[in-house]
Amino acid sequence: MENLNLVSLPHFVSVEDLTNEEVAALIKRAEYFKQGGATPRLTKSVYVTNMFFEDSSRTHTSFEMAERKLGLTVIPFDPAHSSVNKGETLYDTSLVMNALGVDLEVIRHSQNEYYDDLINLKPHQHLNIGVINAGDGSGQHPSQCMLDMMTIHEHFGHFKGLKVAIVGDITNSRVAKSDMELLTKLGAKVYFSGPDYWYDREFDQYGKYEELDQLVPEMDVMMLLRVQHERHLGDPNEKTFDAKAYHEKYGINHQRYDQLKKDTIIMHPGPINHDVELSGDLVESDKCMFVQQMQNGVFMRMAMIEAVLRGRKLGGLA
Repeated sequence: MENLNLVSLPHFVSVEDLTNEEVAALIKRAEYFKQGGATPRLTKSVYVTNMFFEDSSRTHTSFEMAERKLGLTVIPFDPAHSSVNKGETLYDTSLVMNALGVDLEVIRHSQNEYYDDLINLKPHQHLNIGVINAGDGSGQHPSQCMLDMMTIHEHFGHFKGLKVAIVGDITNSRVAKSDMELLTKLGAKVYFSGPDYWYDREFDQYGKYEELDQLVPEMDVMMLLRVQHERHLGDPNEKTFDAKAYHEKYGINHQRYDQLKKDTIIMHPGPINHDVELSGDLVESDKCMFVQQMQNGVFMRMAMIEAVLRGRKLGGLA
């Protein structure tokens, strides 16, 4: 059995709640699972449901794989055929799941901080279910953030002093918000680039905005973000968006790839718009960690789920 301090949490909804020590312990635990380490032995059944109100392939499947590897029983949930379409609130849906015996719910929702209503209960409310945030609107994406930290740690072995550029549609990216906050807390130096109309000056507290070509030869990590067209309703810049022009100005093409330092890595949370954020034939290049990020996601989500199992004393874990 691995010798480390195991993390215990009642919920996992934001990286804001984590100490640096907890981040390190979760990364170590995820790496242990990746190396074939034994999963915790559950002595009692644990039931989990994955409630995805926004489209997902990587995150949804990754969570379900993690749950099954840990021995949890997965209860299907399809929002398209649920009582949400009859006006049922998310709280009431969770109350139903809880009453039916579900212990944990993994939720992706379009509303920022949807989880507040589920974990900050009023005196008359008695919901008793663990919540793991799989993405809230343009707010947070803690599991993607944690798998990103794992991927960076695997490559460099540390965070302090690393130069990390977050590039693209930053304002609309929950991944960017989670990553910039945690990277700063861990001692990395964060930089930003991309269209200035998708950058908010509130991010200046975490790093400095620069032109992309100034950053390319200096960075240790190039973290590219998908252009999130679905969140651009009413944005005049969406009407004039040109994929080729974006790629030339803000994408990693072959010329910029060749300017990267020898040990620099490229990251992307996916899905990748080929020949927009990244040249399509560079997705599986030596420097691109896209596939490794997805692989790491399963093991990091195992570590996150285990932390909540322990925090809620589920499955006989303490």
